[in-house]
Amino acid sequence: MFGIELQDGWTIYIWLISGAAILVGVVFGIRWAARNEQFDEDIKYLVFDDNDQSKMSPEEFKKYQEVTAKQEARRTELLAEREAEARAQD
Repeated sequence: MFGIELQDGWTIYIWLISGAAILVGVVFGIRWAARNEQFDEDIKYLVFDDNDQSKMSPEEFKKYQEVTAKQEARRTELLAEREAEARAQD
């Protein structure tokens, strides 16, 4: 009556469009994650602190120290970049 009459078989096109949209979203999500350093497996060491040394093997504790130092250095770099951008905008 007032609606559009669709022929049989139109639902497959809706599924194809939905699937393509999901795939495009996944690609953009993975691209964003790769550019923002989200695929770092060593991130698990950041939940520890120096008080956890007795709970870790010497190798794990050394790895924790290396990862923490690397993350702190990267954080300092990013903060300096943001500060420089803020000064450039002023």
